[in-house]
Amino acid sequence: MKKLFLIFCFIPFLTISAQDHFSGITTSKKVTLLNAGVNPAELSNLSSKYDANLFSMSINASNNKIGFSDLVNGNNIEDLILKGNEPVNMRIDAEIYGPGFAMKMDKWVFGVSTKAYAKLNIVDVDTKLGNSINNSLSSISLGSTTILNNNYNQRINGTSWGEVGFSLARNLFENEKHKFNAGATLKLLFPGSYTNFGLDKFNGEIKIVGTEAYLNNANAKLNIAYSGNLNGDLADFNAYTKSMFGQLNGVAVDLGANYQLKDKENEGYKLNTGISIRNIGGMSFDNAGNSSSNYSLKIQSTLANPNGLAMSQFQNSNDLKGVETTLQNNGYLTKTETTSSIKVKLPTVFSLYADLKVYSKFYMTFYTQQKLGSDSKDNQVTTQNVVSVIPRFSLKNFEVYSAWSANEISGTTGGLGFRIYSFYLGSSSIVTALVSDTKQADVYMGFRFGLK
Repeated sequence: MKKLFLIFCFIPFLTISAQDHFSGITTSKKVTLLNAGVNPAELSNLSSKYDANLFSMSINASNNKIGFSDLVNGNNIEDLILKGNEPVNMRIDAEIYGPGFAMKMDKWVFGVSTKAYAKLNIVDVDTKLGNSINNSLSSISLGSTTILNNNYNQRINGTSWGEVGFSLARNLFENEKHKFNAGATLKLLFPGSYTNFGLDKFNGEIKIVGTEAYLNNANAKLNIAYSGNLNGDLADFNAYTKSMFGQLNGVAVDLGANYQLKDKENEGYKLNTGISIRNIGGMSFDNAGNSSSNYSLKIQSTLANPNGLAMSQFQNSNDLKGVETTLQNNGYLTKTETTSSIKVKLPTVFSLYADLKVYSKFYMTFYTQQKLGSDSKDNQVTTQNVVSVIPRFSLKNFEVYSAWSANEISGTTGGLGFRIYSFYLGSSSIVTALVSDTKQADVYMGFRFGLK
């Protein structure tokens, strides 16, 4: 269990890879299929008659504990992860665009896109509970007792899936000053792998006896679920990428609207705004070997275990089956529900943005993304709330921009990005990584081309 818990703690910065994907380029004045990922109505503003995406990738990692300077200074990562009373929160996301194509036909625009996703998350994990699993007891006095009473769901969650999207956009009204568009994307979902460990409304006592931490007088609701390649060793990170595309078993929808205040003197706009709701839907994991069980967890002293459950029993467990077996063998679990079909909701989000022409080739974008679901639910794929401000200098074949964001997990981040013809590269955290103690790392890049 120590490995199961800590493995997620190291990912964000061991990879130095980087929840607002493609920040800056998705609201570019140069409209491509990538813009439709934020708002399908933007396809009506396509810069070329035909647009093709070859490959794009965005990787994002954020947390609320480890700063960039901690890595540079060689500080003890395990101690920092479990320091203080604030629960541990981490998000690691990868979003990969495969081949895609869009085409204008009079007032209609049609598009098809392919994507793959991988997400690993820690949600609200109690540091005292983590310390007892990790056996980092130096800060706890011999014989002391720590009382835990958490009225929330602590989760360790991983999900991978593929997606094929069919987009349709139409210009509803246009004159010399104004332009209104609407669009929608139907997504066919191909669930790959899934795992979830949810410890809801946990309360109990952790007591130190000698060099061992014991959990006693504990109660909680527990969900343990796994599917696909994630039914084994969670330390095997290749498991997330081996089965990103499974069988078709889910649908989702994106809906959006767009308005432009045109610039009569110059080609383009003075103001471009949009609103969208994305990822309305979900998918089911129905692989052979699936398991999703809800338990009632109750740990009390027994003759065999007078001090309760010894937490050292989990230190060498790195898969959920092992954790489940240990608790069952000790008689601490009562199964309340089990199923082989795991139904998971996508992270539905509301997005609103405005791109304002400030002067000549200088623009300022305001963007917000707010989630409509709760990360505490066991069947919910997680995401973050984000608010961004993005100043940019934009020419036909070149643009440079700096995305500054307030993220739910990592706080304030600032980055840089650029586009040269069809190639783009950027990071929404590189500036703050260099000048302050940022808790996020990310990078994205891609290549596409348009044809008149």
